[in-house]
Amino acid sequence: MVAKTPVVKNQELEVEIEDLTYQGMGVAKIDGYPLFIEDTLPGEKALVHVLKTEKQYGFAKLKKLEQTSPDRVLAVDHTYTQTGIAPLQHLAYPAQLKFKQHQIQELFKKQGLHIPVRPTLGMDNPTGYRNKAQIPVRQINGQATTGFFKRRSHELVPLEDFYIQDPKIDAAVIVVRDLLRKYHLTGYDEQANSGLVRHIMVRRGYYSKDMMIVLVVTSWAVPHQDDIVAGIQAALPEVSSIMLNLNDKRTNVILGKKTRLLAGHSYLTDQLLGNTFHISPLSFYQVNPLQTEVLYSQAIEAAGLTGKETVIDAYSGIGTISLAMAKHAKQVYGVEIVPEAVGDARDNAKLNGITNVTFTVGKAEDAMQQWQQEELPVDVLMVDPPRKGLAKEFIAAVGVLLPPKLVYVSCNPATLARDIKALEAFGYHAAQTQPVDMFPQTTSIESVTALTR
Repeated sequence: MVAKTPVVKNQELEVEIEDLTYQGMGVAKIDGYPLFIEDTLPGEKALVHVLKTEKQYGFAKLKKLEQTSPDRVLAVDHTYTQTGIAPLQHLAYPAQLKFKQHQIQELFKKQGLHIPVRPTLGMDNPTGYRNKAQIPVRQINGQATTGFFKRRSHELVPLEDFYIQDPKIDAAVIVVRDLLRKYHLTGYDEQANSGLVRHIMVRRGYYSKDMMIVLVVTSWAVPHQDDIVAGIQAALPEVSSIMLNLNDKRTNVILGKKTRLLAGHSYLTDQLLGNTFHISPLSFYQVNPLQTEVLYSQAIEAAGLTGKETVIDAYSGIGTISLAMAKHAKQVYGVEIVPEAVGDARDNAKLNGITNVTFTVGKAEDAMQQWQQEELPVDVLMVDPPRKGLAKEFIAAVGVLLPPKLVYVSCNPATLARDIKALEAFGYHAAQTQPVDMFPQTTSIESVTALTR
């Protein structure tokens, strides 16, 4: 027998919004049954239309707001909610910062963790901050069109202003799009796996003002290639790198593995906390330059470095955190699984004349076991894992190495809470967590937590 839900599809209800989910949807409860409603905020009363009911929860659509929250602001453009570019645009910025602090508090509570969460460190201007764009190109009405996909779909919404992106990047995307149209290059067709240009990727240095443009294509044979390069250089003199990236597979992955240089350098140059970095097209580099400096400064402060410590930076990427910490430590060991990133990190150390850093290719847990066998005296372990958090094998390796201090830079509070709970088994405890708003207008949450034994 199918359990009955207290609401049914197509029902209209008046509800009160009690909370926000981690995706920024309002939550109303009908006899304890949660209904998730986009574009609603806690404290609001709303007339809603039930769209779908599952066993444990349902989804409804807002029809009319009967009472609005004092934290509601006028949405800039509904398209930004539709595409997931700015799902929190209707929530006042101070309330966004509180929402992120609250999300971490709730996830800690679920894991039975009693760790104070400090107020979120925000931005003076929470728009136009992204230094990187990966914009899909599709064939619409017979011409190459740029925009963004509707959430949970492959339907392109044409867009020229991306709101949270550096406006110079938005302008560059339009220049490239217009050149594709001028020379009749086709946008990608996912269904047929045809068409030439899949994405336009643009990176811009916050301090250097240099720009890199990468055309992601399904074939190296690009008609009017030289004309397009000349057109970009004439319209955008700040472009220091133009590249082609080949992605001829049926895949959702944006970039392929092979890249060709068309003009300028094969990297972008920028600065971070006083160090200069060469960033290649496939390198991971944080997309909010101002807040990255805040995040990394918090991590260095949490590590409590005096210049005498030996630090391991697991997941070291192109060396951004390692090189920032090297100025405050005796020796830093970076480990990273992507060989190209380690090559970039070594080049970046040379570029900055930093000699007290060693970079290794490999899994962090394997390198840590090796260092433990060599009796390397580790004072601080710095971790900045992907969204999935720390692997079980990595946590086991921490239990063998037992560094006195572990600094966890997290981009996902759910895996952070889970991992802190697991690390407690080895005697680690956190005094506090500091959220940093790296992605204003979105629900993404970054934070820094120091754990000591």
